[in-house]
Amino acid sequence: MWRFLVFLVVVGLVAAGLVYADYSGAVNKPLSFSDDQRTFTIEKGWSAKRVASELEKTGVIDKPHWFYLYARLSKKGVGIKSGEFQIEGNPTTPELIDLFVKGQTVQYTGNIIEGSTFKQIRERLAGHPHLVQTISDKSNADIMSELGLEGQHPEGLFFSDTYRFPKQTTDIEFLKRANTLLQKVLTEEWENRAPDLPLNSPYEALVLASIVEKETAVAAERPLIAGVFMSRLRIKMRLQTDPTVIYGMGEKYDGNIRRSDLRTDTPYNTYTRAGLPPTPISMVGREAIHAVMHPEATTALYFVSKGDGTHKFSDTVEQHNAAVRKYQLKR
Repeated sequence: MWRFLVFLVVVGLVAAGLVYADYSGAVNKPLSFSDDQRTFTIEKGWSAKRVASELEKTGVIDKPHWFYLYARLSKKGVGIKSGEFQIEGNPTTPELIDLFVKGQTVQYTGNIIEGSTFKQIRERLAGHPHLVQTISDKSNADIMSELGLEGQHPEGLFFSDTYRFPKQTTDIEFLKRANTLLQKVLTEEWENRAPDLPLNSPYEALVLASIVEKETAVAAERPLIAGVFMSRLRIKMRLQTDPTVIYGMGEKYDGNIRRSDLRTDTPYNTYTRAGLPPTPISMVGREAIHAVMHPEATTALYFVSKGDGTHKFSDTVEQHNAAVRKYQLKR
């Protein structure tokens, strides 16, 4: 009887050794990947067992049970992140799981361009191939409500920057990041603003920054243009800036501003209304915000485009009219 028991023990040990050898060989063997297999996506909610099954389907591993067992024994399976992974070289199972746990996913980029409107942002997001579309059939009001910004006008509330994001990012998540960054930058700049600005809130600064953003693409001019507008606000002079008129015209704008447009009153017409318009007119970057918070001291009250992207600044209306004749009327 004891000989039979010894036999069973020996058989068991041999079997266990063979099983362990198979497990160790499978886990520590460098995995081979074809070019088509090197991009692997883990969907949200997948367990380590599901990941093992999907790796088997793609042909990366042929013994998913050992992959899953290692994930459980190492306790790393619960830390596997979702996303799209680019697999380099020939990792072993532990190295592959470490990659999934670190969450080093493939990153895509999307940007919000300075001076763009919320309408243009929606169009860009709708055409982005790597964003999950969730807002295409929603109104602006619904989108703002979903962002936790219920009742707020969307214009200007999304920071102009380039953003990196993983696969499965939704358009609403993208907008949330852009708004969070806008609030962070705006708060930082407001807390470090120059003294005695004729502005009552960070939002008013954002409104003016959007006008500065639309008035010039020349970074060096922004503080000076901001200074002109500050001077006008201090003396209760109307801002009289064309970009606000254009924004107020909406779909009626055909590329030209006529005298009748300057006389047509809208909430955004700074020729017919004093002070700032009710909301920003575009998205802004940090440079425009900083320029408004730190405007250049100037005696100029007027400026006109010189046709080369820069402007001619003038102190008096007579000087300004002469500049208009020179640069705009070409006489």
